[in-house]
Amino acid sequence: MGFNLRLIGAFANKNLKGFSSKASNLYLPMATIKRNYAAIPEKLKQTPLYNLHIEKGGKMVPFAGWSMPVYYANQGVLSEHIHTREYASLFDVSHMLQFKILGKDRIRFLESLVVADLEEMPFGSSTLSVFTNENGGIIDDTVISKHADHLYVVSNAACADKDLAHIRTKMGEFQKKGGWVDLKVIDDRALLALQGPLAAEILRKLCDKDLSDFKFMTSRFLNIKTIESHVSRSGYTGEDGFE
Repeated sequence: MGFNLRLIGAFANKNLKGFSSKASNLYLPMATIKRNYAAIPEKLKQTPLYNLHIEKGGKMVPFAGWSMPVYYANQGVLSEHIHTREYASLFDVSHMLQFKILGKDRIRFLESLVVADLEEMPFGSSTLSVFTNENGGIIDDTVISKHADHLYVVSNAACADKDLAHIRTKMGEFQKKGGWVDLKVIDDRALLALQGPLAAEILRKLCDKDLSDFKFMTSRFLNIKTIESHVSRSGYTGEDGFE
């Protein structure tokens, strides 16, 4: 594409170092916090980029029920860090929980679970929020995007089972009181994060659209190389980026 872009497999912590492929100039990461890994359990889930991680020599380990790359080889943490800060990196975060909240009472229902004022949010906007329990304690953090016919929600892979159990329990109670709401888990779509100061330029080339009016914490649908994609201008690296 003419850009210095690295592909980085995302993991739970954000401090990464990775692997360099001279043939393709694609790069993948390694978590810097040392931890002990249990034996690989049966039937770990795989992201759509699993085969690419293997092809690039990724060391796959279990994380929240997924097989994820924890490191590659021969590329230091400083190089990965600087590359994301100066150019752009692509993170595979497909292990995170994605779902839609549907139905005419979707806003009232989700507002009962999170601390965001969704009613006042304009369509096409996104917000960071948290799921809370009855005592106000935090269950998990989440990003919510508001669209005309649904709410798109992303939360953490490590809390996916807990989040879904909480949401389904509360949804059942809400429905018994006459609320119109439904939940659709998105398990057939990848989730990628393009992060770094060149992210907008790279995405513009891929979708052939003017992105100058694409503001931070807003979302829209873009056709990226013939693939209809939900895109938000957000991220967790501290740089400009899209998910």
